[in-house]
Amino acid sequence: MKQHKLATRVGQIAPFQVMMLLERAKHLQSQGEDVIHLEVGEPDFVAVDAVANAGMEAIQQGKTGYTSATGLPELKRAISDYYLSRYQVGVSPERIIVTPGASGALLLMASLMVNAGDEVLMPDPCYPCNRHFLIQAGAQAKLLETKPEDGFELDLSTLAAHWGDKTSGLWLASPSNPTGAVLNKSYITEAWQKVSELGGHLLVDEIYQGLVYEGEDFSALSISDDIFVVNSFSKYFAMTGWRLGWLVVPEWAIEGVTKLAQNIFIAAPSVSQHAAVRAFEADVLAECEARRQTLDARRLVLLDGLGSIGLPIVAPAHGAFYVYVDVSGVTEDAMTWCLELLEKEKVALTPGADFGIKDAHKYVRFAYTCDEHGLKEALVRIARFMAS
Repeated sequence: MKQHKLATRVGQIAPFQVMMLLERAKHLQSQGEDVIHLEVGEPDFVAVDAVANAGMEAIQQGKTGYTSATGLPELKRAISDYYLSRYQVGVSPERIIVTPGASGALLLMASLMVNAGDEVLMPDPCYPCNRHFLIQAGAQAKLLETKPEDGFELDLSTLAAHWGDKTSGLWLASPSNPTGAVLNKSYITEAWQKVSELGGHLLVDEIYQGLVYEGEDFSALSISDDIFVVNSFSKYFAMTGWRLGWLVVPEWAIEGVTKLAQNIFIAAPSVSQHAAVRAFEADVLAECEARRQTLDARRLVLLDGLGSIGLPIVAPAHGAFYVYVDVSGVTEDAMTWCLELLEKEKVALTPGADFGIKDAHKYVRFAYTCDEHGLKEALVRIARFMAS
């Protein structure tokens, strides 16, 4: 019998460790256990009703065929107008590439700007799929150590020392997953200046843009038209399953990225695109802002509660919906700690090993994606677990 072999790249891609934990959490829940989910990076909101209704209307009107590979023209214009009205940045619709989720945008970036054998610099910790997209392109990520006392910000003064002949660029994220930290404009400006001097490209992942509670909510596009930016409808607009995102590219990259989009995914989901046009109208944005305030209130509950039970917060949780916590004072292995917490107290968290290498066993990510009552109950259970 012939023995089949998977492509070698498959073995280079690590699975999400949290998926094992999530599977167990769902099993416990199916048995009637009251599981509090603080592990999933998905808000407990759904799309605003007006957006959902727009999607249903698109289906009823038969607007279900392919769109242009780079996106529905009216959606690209709506995104362009949004950048101008909210962030005072002029971005032509032609530079906006609508994609099947931010994942589609990151896959385009890896295909567009990175050659086989190249490397891209990223801070450790960071979102793991970013480095896996590079493997798909025959490249790899080079994770650079960061320090909790610096809020896990990459020390830009060391960038040149890490830059080699095969270095293609630097990928950053703000707000960050898993830390919730927000990079300021001067930091992004310095990063762009250094990357430009070194002859590389800069990508800023702005998937959690809009969900900023402390600091300035801005776009890296305000610094240079040559910076690449990824964004998504999943987080601020709570449209996770609609699978819709976008990539903003410099004018010189439009032709190349269009060819890639045509061949890799043909077009983003048409119904989702028609619905998303509605997301930029004033009533929907007002509801999204109210939800941001709800998330901020939850953030403060969690920050206060973690402090009261003695779990150190190691990054400034100024954005997204995450808090990064040091559990090394109570365990030598965050993954084991998370599994035991789930079994004994039915609280699900994400271990740091999914996000980085350096000291990852020390950290746990909390997602404040349930209501305040659930957060307070989770803190009670965690305190009880620690006491036992």
